[in-house]
Amino acid sequence: MLKYIKFLIIPVSLMFSCSDPSTPAGTNSGNNGSGGGSGSGGNTTDWLIPKSEVLDGGPGKDGIPALENPESVDINQIDFLADNDLVIGFEFDGQARAYPHKILDWHEIINDDVNGKPVAITYCPLTGTSIAWSRELKGQTTTFGVSGLLYNTNLIPYDRLTDSNWSQMRLECVNGELSGEVIETYHLIETSWKTWKEMYPNSSVVSTNTGFSRNYTFYPYGDYRSNNSKLLFPVTPTDDRLPEKERVLGLVLNNKAKVYRLNSFKNGTRVIMDLFEDLNVVIVGNKDKNFIVAFENEINDEIRTFTAIDEGANVMQDDKGNKYNLFGIVTEGTDVGNQLKSTTSFMGFWFGFGAFYSNSQIFGGA
Repeated sequence: MLKYIKFLIIPVSLMFSCSDPSTPAGTNSGNNGSGGGSGSGGNTTDWLIPKSEVLDGGPGKDGIPALENPESVDINQIDFLADNDLVIGFEFDGQARAYPHKILDWHEIINDDVNGKPVAITYCPLTGTSIAWSRELKGQTTTFGVSGLLYNTNLIPYDRLTDSNWSQMRLECVNGELSGEVIETYHLIETSWKTWKEMYPNSSVVSTNTGFSRNYTFYPYGDYRSNNSKLLFPVTPTDDRLPEKERVLGLVLNNKAKVYRLNSFKNGTRVIMDLFEDLNVVIVGNKDKNFIVAFENEINDEIRTFTAIDEGANVMQDDKGNKYNLFGIVTEGTDVGNQLKSTTSFMGFWFGFGAFYSNSQIFGGA
Protein backbone atom coordinates (compact mmCIF):
# COMPACT_ATOMS: atom_id res chain seq x y z
CA MET A 1 0.00 0.00 0.00
CA LEU A 2 2.90 2.37 0.66
CA LYS A 3 3.53 2.76 -3.05
CA TYR A 4 0.41 4.92 -3.26
CA ILE A 5 1.44 7.39 -0.56
CA LYS A 6 3.63 9.37 -2.96
CA PHE A 7 0.49 10.51 -4.77
CA LEU A 8 -0.93 12.15 -1.66
CA ILE A 9 -0.38 15.69 -0.52
CA ILE A 10 -2.40 15.24 2.65
CA PRO A 11 -0.72 14.15 5.90
CA VAL A 12 0.31 10.51 6.09
CA SER A 13 -1.72 10.23 9.29
CA LEU A 14 -4.84 10.43 7.14
CA MET A 15 -3.59 7.37 5.29
CA PHE A 16 -5.89 7.21 2.28
CA SER A 17 -9.15 9.01 1.85
CA CYS A 18 -10.94 6.05 3.38
CA SER A 19 -9.06 5.97 6.67
CA ASP A 20 -9.97 7.11 10.14
CA PRO A 21 -7.12 9.38 11.28
CA SER A 22 -7.85 8.89 14.97
CA THR A 23 -7.79 5.10 14.75
CA PRO A 24 -4.79 2.89 13.88
CA ALA A 25 -5.24 0.75 10.78
CA GLY A 26 -7.06 -2.47 11.58
CA THR A 27 -8.61 -1.16 14.80
CA ASN A 28 -12.34 -1.62 15.26
CA SER A 29 -13.75 1.79 16.20
CA GLY A 30 -17.35 1.47 15.06
CA ASN A 31 -20.52 -0.15 16.34
CA ASN A 32 -19.68 -3.20 14.31
CA GLY A 33 -22.14 -5.73 15.67
CA SER A 34 -21.05 -9.23 14.68
CA GLY A 35 -18.66 -8.34 11.89
CA GLY A 36 -15.46 -7.12 13.56
CA GLY A 37 -12.01 -8.13 12.44
CA SER A 38 -9.33 -7.20 9.97
CA GLY A 39 -9.72 -5.58 6.57
CA SER A 40 -9.89 -8.99 4.92
CA GLY A 41 -13.47 -9.45 6.13
CA GLY A 42 -14.97 -12.55 7.69
CA ASN A 43 -15.34 -14.62 4.51
CA THR A 44 -12.95 -17.05 2.85
CA THR A 45 -15.37 -18.11 0.13
CA ASP A 46 -14.94 -17.32 -3.55
CA TRP A 47 -15.44 -13.83 -4.92
CA LEU A 48 -17.61 -12.88 -7.91
CA ILE A 49 -15.00 -10.26 -8.79
CA PRO A 50 -11.27 -10.87 -9.33
CA LYS A 51 -9.89 -11.39 -5.85
CA SER A 52 -6.54 -9.98 -6.95
CA GLU A 53 -8.30 -6.67 -7.64
CA VAL A 54 -9.89 -6.49 -4.17
CA LEU A 55 -7.53 -4.13 -2.35
CA ASP A 56 -7.08 -3.25 1.29
CA GLY A 57 -7.84 0.47 1.65
CA GLY A 58 -5.76 0.81 4.82
CA PRO A 59 -7.96 1.37 7.88
CA GLY A 60 -9.18 -2.19 8.35
CA LYS A 61 -12.69 -3.46 8.90
CA ASP A 62 -14.79 -0.84 10.71
CA GLY A 63 -11.73 1.43 10.84
CA ILE A 64 -14.10 3.89 9.19
CA PRO A 65 -17.05 3.84 11.59
CA ALA A 66 -20.46 3.67 9.96
CA LEU A 67 -23.18 5.61 11.79
CA GLU A 68 -26.38 4.16 13.18
CA ASN A 69 -29.52 6.19 13.80
CA PRO A 70 -27.62 9.49 13.82
CA GLU A 71 -28.97 12.62 15.43
CA SER A 72 -30.89 14.81 13.02
CA VAL A 73 -31.92 18.41 13.60
CA ASP A 74 -34.11 21.03 11.97
CA ILE A 75 -32.64 22.60 8.87
CA ASN A 76 -32.34 26.02 10.54
CA GLN A 77 -29.97 24.57 13.15
CA ILE A 78 -27.27 23.77 10.60
CA ASP A 79 -24.35 26.19 10.49
CA PHE A 80 -21.45 24.11 9.15
CA LEU A 81 -22.56 23.91 5.50
CA ALA A 82 -21.86 26.41 2.71
CA ASP A 83 -24.34 26.93 -0.13
CA ASN A 84 -22.24 24.90 -2.60
CA ASP A 85 -21.63 21.95 -0.29
CA LEU A 86 -23.23 18.73 -1.51
CA VAL A 87 -25.90 16.87 0.42
CA ILE A 88 -27.82 13.66 -0.17
CA GLY A 89 -31.61 13.92 0.10
CA PHE A 90 -33.93 11.04 0.97
CA GLU A 91 -37.70 11.09 1.42
CA PHE A 92 -40.19 8.54 2.63
CA ASP A 93 -43.89 9.00 3.27
CA GLY A 94 -43.67 12.76 3.59
CA GLN A 95 -40.54 12.92 5.73
CA ALA A 96 -37.35 14.25 4.09
CA ARG A 97 -33.82 14.12 5.47
CA ALA A 98 -30.48 15.42 4.21
CA TYR A 99 -27.12 13.71 4.68
CA PRO A 100 -24.19 16.11 4.18
CA HIS A 101 -21.17 14.94 2.21
CA LYS A 102 -19.06 16.56 4.93
CA ILE A 103 -20.25 13.87 7.34
CA LEU A 104 -20.30 11.04 4.82
CA ASP A 105 -16.68 11.79 3.88
CA TRP A 106 -15.71 10.50 7.32
CA HIS A 107 -18.21 7.67 7.80
CA GLU A 108 -19.20 6.43 4.30
CA ILE A 109 -22.29 4.57 5.55
CA ILE A 110 -25.19 5.91 7.59
CA ASN A 111 -27.70 3.33 8.80
CA ASP A 112 -30.91 5.21 9.43
CA ASP A 113 -34.65 4.90 9.83
CA VAL A 114 -36.72 7.52 8.03
CA ASN A 115 -40.36 7.49 9.00
CA GLY A 116 -40.25 3.73 9.51
CA LYS A 117 -38.15 2.96 6.44
CA PRO A 118 -34.83 1.25 7.33
CA VAL A 119 -32.25 2.58 4.88
CA ALA A 120 -28.48 2.64 4.53
CA ILE A 121 -26.99 5.69 2.82
CA THR A 122 -23.83 4.27 1.26
CA TYR A 123 -21.23 6.74 0.03
CA CYS A 124 -17.84 6.18 -1.55
CA PRO A 125 -15.66 9.31 -1.52
CA LEU A 126 -13.25 7.82 -4.06
CA THR A 127 -15.89 7.25 -6.76
CA GLY A 128 -18.21 10.02 -5.55
CA THR A 129 -21.19 7.64 -5.50
CA SER A 130 -24.13 7.83 -3.09
CA ILE A 131 -26.71 5.05 -3.18
CA ALA A 132 -29.56 4.30 -0.76
CA TRP A 133 -29.77 0.61 0.12
CA SER A 134 -32.53 -1.34 1.79
CA ARG A 135 -31.51 -2.75 5.17
CA GLU A 136 -33.88 -5.68 4.77
CA LEU A 137 -32.06 -8.94 4.03
CA LYS A 138 -33.46 -12.45 4.29
CA GLY A 139 -36.57 -11.07 5.96
CA GLN A 140 -34.56 -9.36 8.70
CA THR A 141 -33.43 -5.80 9.30
CA THR A 142 -29.68 -5.37 9.46
CA THR A 143 -27.03 -2.69 9.22
CA PHE A 144 -24.04 -2.24 6.95
CA GLY A 145 -20.45 -1.49 7.89
CA VAL A 146 -17.31 -0.45 6.03
CA SER A 147 -15.18 -3.51 5.23
CA GLY A 148 -12.01 -1.51 4.51
CA LEU A 149 -11.78 -3.21 1.12
CA LEU A 150 -12.08 -1.62 -2.32
CA TYR A 151 -12.79 -2.87 -5.81
CA ASN A 152 -12.12 -0.51 -8.70
CA THR A 153 -11.42 2.07 -5.95
CA ASN A 154 -15.06 1.72 -4.87
CA LEU A 155 -16.53 0.98 -1.44
CA ILE A 156 -17.19 -2.61 -0.37
CA PRO A 157 -19.74 -2.58 2.46
CA TYR A 158 -20.47 -5.69 4.49
CA ASP A 159 -23.77 -6.62 6.09
CA ARG A 160 -23.84 -7.43 9.79
CA LEU A 161 -26.43 -10.16 9.36
CA THR A 162 -24.23 -12.60 7.41
CA ASP A 163 -20.85 -10.79 7.21
CA SER A 164 -21.10 -10.91 3.41
CA ASN A 165 -19.24 -8.36 1.28
CA TRP A 166 -21.07 -6.19 -1.26
CA SER A 167 -19.87 -4.07 -4.17
CA GLN A 168 -21.49 -0.65 -4.00
CA MET A 169 -21.43 0.20 -7.72
CA ARG A 170 -22.15 -3.38 -8.83
CA LEU A 171 -25.16 -3.31 -6.49
CA GLU A 172 -24.71 -6.93 -5.48
CA CYS A 173 -23.11 -9.22 -2.96
CA VAL A 174 -19.74 -10.38 -4.27
CA ASN A 175 -18.49 -12.59 -1.43
CA GLY A 176 -20.07 -14.58 1.35
CA GLU A 177 -23.33 -16.30 2.18
CA LEU A 178 -25.41 -13.91 0.07
CA SER A 179 -23.09 -13.97 -2.95
CA GLY A 180 -24.98 -13.02 -6.11
CA GLU A 181 -27.85 -11.30 -4.29
CA VAL A 182 -28.81 -7.93 -5.81
CA ILE A 183 -29.42 -5.09 -3.38
CA GLU A 184 -32.68 -3.14 -3.37
CA THR A 185 -32.07 0.57 -3.86
CA TYR A 186 -34.13 3.69 -3.22
CA HIS A 187 -34.35 7.06 -4.92
CA LEU A 188 -31.86 9.68 -3.74
CA ILE A 189 -31.15 13.29 -4.65
CA GLU A 190 -27.64 14.69 -4.68
CA THR A 191 -27.65 18.46 -4.82
CA SER A 192 -26.23 21.61 -3.28
CA TRP A 193 -27.11 22.70 0.23
CA LYS A 194 -28.59 25.89 -1.19
CA THR A 195 -30.96 23.99 -3.49
CA TRP A 196 -31.99 21.53 -0.79
CA LYS A 197 -32.78 24.34 1.67
CA GLU A 198 -34.93 26.11 -0.89
CA MET A 199 -36.84 23.02 -1.97
CA TYR A 200 -37.18 21.21 1.37
CA PRO A 201 -37.10 23.89 4.09
CA ASN A 202 -38.91 21.63 6.58
CA SER A 203 -36.57 18.68 6.27
CA SER A 204 -34.29 17.33 8.97
CA VAL A 205 -30.51 17.13 8.54
CA VAL A 206 -28.00 14.75 10.06
CA SER A 207 -25.96 16.77 12.56
CA THR A 208 -22.27 16.73 13.42
CA ASN A 209 -23.14 15.33 16.85
CA THR A 210 -22.23 11.82 15.72
CA GLY A 211 -20.49 10.58 18.84
CA PHE A 212 -17.13 10.65 17.03
CA SER A 213 -14.46 13.31 17.21
CA ARG A 214 -14.09 14.54 13.63
CA ASN A 215 -13.46 17.90 12.00
CA TYR A 216 -16.47 17.91 9.70
CA THR A 217 -15.43 21.25 8.21
CA PHE A 218 -12.25 19.63 6.85
CA TYR A 219 -12.15 17.68 3.58
CA PRO A 220 -9.80 14.73 4.21
CA TYR A 221 -8.89 14.02 0.57
CA GLY A 222 -6.68 16.94 -0.40
CA ASP A 223 -7.25 17.92 -4.03
CA TYR A 224 -8.72 14.54 -4.95
CA ARG A 225 -12.08 15.87 -6.19
CA SER A 226 -10.54 18.42 -8.55
CA ASN A 227 -7.41 16.59 -9.70
CA ASN A 228 -8.42 14.49 -12.70
CA SER A 229 -5.06 12.75 -12.82
CA LYS A 230 -5.21 11.48 -9.25
CA LEU A 231 -6.63 8.05 -8.48
CA LEU A 232 -5.44 6.44 -5.27
CA PHE A 233 -6.03 2.90 -6.51
CA PRO A 234 -6.08 1.34 -9.99
CA VAL A 235 -9.28 0.77 -11.96
CA THR A 236 -9.94 -1.56 -14.87
CA PRO A 237 -10.86 -0.69 -17.56
CA THR A 238 -10.25 3.03 -17.98
CA ASP A 239 -12.32 5.24 -20.27
CA ASP A 240 -11.03 8.67 -21.28
CA ARG A 241 -14.08 9.92 -23.19
CA LEU A 242 -14.87 12.29 -20.31
CA PRO A 243 -12.72 13.82 -17.57
CA GLU A 244 -12.23 11.20 -14.87
CA LYS A 245 -13.75 13.25 -12.03
CA GLU A 246 -16.67 14.75 -13.94
CA ARG A 247 -19.87 14.22 -11.93
CA VAL A 248 -22.53 12.48 -13.99
CA LEU A 249 -25.80 10.67 -13.36
CA GLY A 250 -25.48 7.02 -14.29
CA LEU A 251 -28.59 5.03 -15.17
CA VAL A 252 -27.94 1.30 -14.67
CA LEU A 253 -30.01 -1.47 -16.24
CA ASN A 254 -29.19 -5.02 -17.34
CA ASN A 255 -25.57 -4.52 -16.27
CA LYS A 256 -25.25 -1.59 -18.65
CA ALA A 257 -25.09 2.12 -17.96
CA LYS A 258 -25.98 5.38 -19.65
CA VAL A 259 -24.71 8.63 -18.20
CA TYR A 260 -26.12 12.14 -18.30
CA ARG A 261 -23.88 15.19 -17.88
CA LEU A 262 -24.76 18.34 -15.98
CA ASN A 263 -23.88 20.30 -19.12
CA SER A 264 -26.96 18.76 -20.74
CA PHE A 265 -29.08 20.71 -18.24
CA LYS A 266 -27.81 24.24 -18.70
CA ASN A 267 -29.96 27.39 -18.73
CA GLY A 268 -32.53 26.38 -16.15
CA THR A 269 -34.41 23.17 -15.48
CA ARG A 270 -34.60 20.80 -18.45
CA VAL A 271 -36.40 17.52 -19.06
CA ILE A 272 -35.07 14.74 -21.29
CA MET A 273 -37.31 11.84 -22.31
CA ASP A 274 -35.17 8.92 -23.38
CA LEU A 275 -35.17 5.20 -24.11
CA PHE A 276 -32.56 2.96 -22.49
CA GLU A 277 -32.60 -0.82 -22.78
CA ASP A 278 -36.21 -0.59 -24.02
CA LEU A 279 -37.23 1.33 -20.90
CA ASN A 280 -38.88 4.72 -21.30
CA VAL A 281 -37.28 7.11 -18.84
CA VAL A 282 -37.58 10.78 -17.96
CA ILE A 283 -34.58 12.68 -16.66
CA VAL A 284 -34.85 16.13 -15.13
CA GLY A 285 -31.91 18.30 -14.16
CA ASN A 286 -30.59 21.79 -13.60
CA LYS A 287 -26.87 22.53 -13.76
CA ASP A 288 -27.09 25.76 -11.78
CA LYS A 289 -29.08 24.07 -9.02
CA ASN A 290 -26.80 21.05 -9.24
CA PHE A 291 -29.18 18.11 -9.60
CA ILE A 292 -30.11 15.36 -12.05
CA VAL A 293 -32.67 12.66 -11.27
CA ALA A 294 -34.23 9.90 -13.39
CA PHE A 295 -37.52 8.00 -13.31
CA GLU A 296 -39.37 5.43 -15.34
CA ASN A 297 -41.77 7.24 -17.64
CA GLU A 298 -45.00 5.55 -16.64
CA ILE A 299 -47.79 6.49 -14.30
CA ASN A 300 -51.17 4.79 -14.14
CA ASP A 301 -49.93 2.48 -16.93
CA GLU A 302 -49.43 5.46 -19.25
CA ILE A 303 -46.36 7.05 -20.79
CA ARG A 304 -46.54 10.81 -20.33
CA THR A 305 -44.98 13.78 -22.06
CA PHE A 306 -43.11 16.01 -19.63
CA THR A 307 -42.02 19.63 -19.63
CA ALA A 308 -39.78 21.41 -17.15
CA ILE A 309 -41.10 23.82 -14.54
CA ASP A 310 -39.40 25.67 -11.72
CA GLU A 311 -41.86 26.02 -8.85
CA GLY A 312 -40.15 25.32 -5.55
CA ALA A 313 -39.68 21.57 -5.22
CA ASN A 314 -41.79 20.97 -8.36
CA VAL A 315 -39.53 20.46 -11.37
CA MET A 316 -41.72 19.06 -14.15
CA GLN A 317 -45.29 18.80 -15.42
CA ASP A 318 -46.92 16.14 -17.58
CA ASP A 319 -49.37 16.52 -20.45
CA LYS A 320 -52.31 16.04 -18.07
CA GLY A 321 -51.31 18.99 -15.93
CA ASN A 322 -49.81 17.01 -13.02
CA LYS A 323 -46.82 18.56 -11.27
CA TYR A 324 -43.96 16.44 -9.92
CA ASN A 325 -41.24 17.10 -7.35
CA LEU A 326 -37.66 15.82 -7.27
CA PHE A 327 -38.80 12.51 -5.79
CA GLY A 328 -41.23 11.94 -8.68
CA ILE A 329 -44.27 12.53 -6.47
CA VAL A 330 -47.34 14.18 -7.99
CA THR A 331 -47.96 17.18 -5.75
CA GLU A 332 -50.68 18.87 -7.83
CA GLY A 333 -53.18 17.55 -10.38
CA THR A 334 -55.62 14.73 -10.92
CA ASP A 335 -52.98 12.10 -10.04
CA VAL A 336 -51.91 13.80 -6.81
CA GLY A 337 -50.21 11.37 -4.43
CA ASN A 338 -49.04 9.01 -7.17
CA GLN A 339 -45.34 8.61 -7.77
CA LEU A 340 -43.13 7.79 -10.71
CA LYS A 341 -41.13 4.59 -10.23
CA SER A 342 -37.51 5.31 -9.52
CA THR A 343 -34.74 3.97 -11.73
CA THR A 344 -31.51 2.44 -10.57
CA SER A 345 -29.46 5.60 -11.00
CA PHE A 346 -26.97 7.61 -8.99
CA MET A 347 -24.46 10.42 -9.26
CA GLY A 348 -20.75 9.65 -9.39
CA PHE A 349 -17.42 10.36 -11.01
CA TRP A 350 -17.27 9.32 -14.66
CA PHE A 351 -14.29 6.99 -14.23
CA GLY A 352 -16.31 4.73 -11.93
CA PHE A 353 -19.02 4.13 -14.51
CA GLY A 354 -16.34 3.58 -17.15
CA ALA A 355 -14.73 0.91 -14.97
CA PHE A 356 -17.84 -0.90 -13.72
CA TYR A 357 -19.92 -0.61 -16.89
CA SER A 358 -17.55 -0.72 -19.83
CA ASN A 359 -18.68 1.04 -23.00
CA SER A 360 -21.23 3.08 -21.05
CA GLN A 361 -23.43 5.18 -23.27
CA ILE A 362 -23.12 8.94 -22.92
CA PHE A 363 -26.24 10.97 -23.65
CA GLY A 364 -25.44 13.39 -26.45
CA GLY A 365 -22.11 11.69 -27.14
CA ALA A 366 -18.69 12.69 -25.87
